[in-house]
Amino acid sequence: MPAPMSSVEDIEKAIEMLPPAELAAFRSWFEAFDAATFDRKIAQDAVSGRLDDLADQALESNRQGLAREL
Repeated sequence: MPAPMSSVEDIEKAIEMLPPAELAAFRSWFEAFDAATFDRKIAQDAVSGRLDDLADQALESNRQGLAREL
């Protein structure tokens, strides 16, 4: 396994040197990676109960007729 890069600046420089096709491939990979990371965090927050207060507020707003159709 290759050694990890030492800093964000090193990663930025490497990305800047990518040819357009490889930059497009990296961009696509990173978008999927970032979305999966976000999804895992939301799932963890939901399981841990961190979103319960927000859900309760939304349900109460709906009960009071304050919510609207999207």
